[in-house]
Amino acid sequence: MTSRAQFEERFFGAFRWVVIAFLGLITLVPFYYMVLLSLKPIDALLLDPGRLWVSTKELTTTTYEEVLRPTSEGGQGFLTMLTNSALVSLATVALTLAAAVPGAYAISRLRFFGGRHVSTLFLAVYLFPATLLAVPLFVMFAKMGLQGSLVGLAIVYIAQTVPVSIYMMKNYFVTIPYSIEEAAAIDGCSRLQTVRKVVLPLAMPSIMATGLYIFMIAWNEFLFALLFLAAEPGKWTVSLGLQQLAGGIEVSKTVLMAGSVVLTLPVVLLFFLAERLLTEGLTSGADKG
Repeated sequence: MTSRAQFEERFFGAFRWVVIAFLGLITLVPFYYMVLLSLKPIDALLLDPGRLWVSTKELTTTTYEEVLRPTSEGGQGFLTMLTNSALVSLATVALTLAAAVPGAYAISRLRFFGGRHVSTLFLAVYLFPATLLAVPLFVMFAKMGLQGSLVGLAIVYIAQTVPVSIYMMKNYFVTIPYSIEEAAAIDGCSRLQTVRKVVLPLAMPSIMATGLYIFMIAWNEFLFALLFLAAEPGKWTVSLGLQQLAGGIEVSKTVLMAGSVVLTLPVVLLFFLAERLLTEGLTSGADKG
């Protein structure tokens, strides 16, 4: 039995690294090729599109200059789109968390009629397809004068992300021992002080993970951006601009790849910066001592 257990431990230990290497390969190689194409001159791409390595002398940044240059100067205007996407995404994260954190805490701590089913209802709201809501929201926001507005787009994103954010964080708040809050109350803390000084620091991994998830949704969303901002090129987000770039016959594939890198890179950097907190947030079911 001992030799069998040792064999299984060694086999699965080695197999784990094989799986990790395979997943890393299928994830990183496409991203590497996208970055490579964005730095290749178009003539080098046409001569040998499958080459996975080029010398540094062949690399060029003119594609990024074209992508980021304002449209008034002959570029694609992605710098303005980056600003628009950042404003909408950050506002969505801040306002969604401001609504979802108290909601998730209330559902996890307060007892009320139907409390067991509230979080399920929140998740059910999130499961409605976006295409079902698109036309009613467009008509309603047009009547309110918010069509073609970044504010209106942020409101739609907030309405989409609040339910799932409450569902995600509620599962984490439940794991925080109530005895810690009772001890804070004995020390003279009010409910608000207990939440601010005790609960929120303990829940920070879940809040950060949820915030990153919200940011990715708002940053990459396309349907509502197209619906609300199609007639306002100056307010386009990056995802909308990239789609228009992909549909342009006169736009080279190297410029398209540069736009794809510009869209992808902020999310990748945020993921690596918040990797530890994201991991802790995703394992929110663990017991706390």
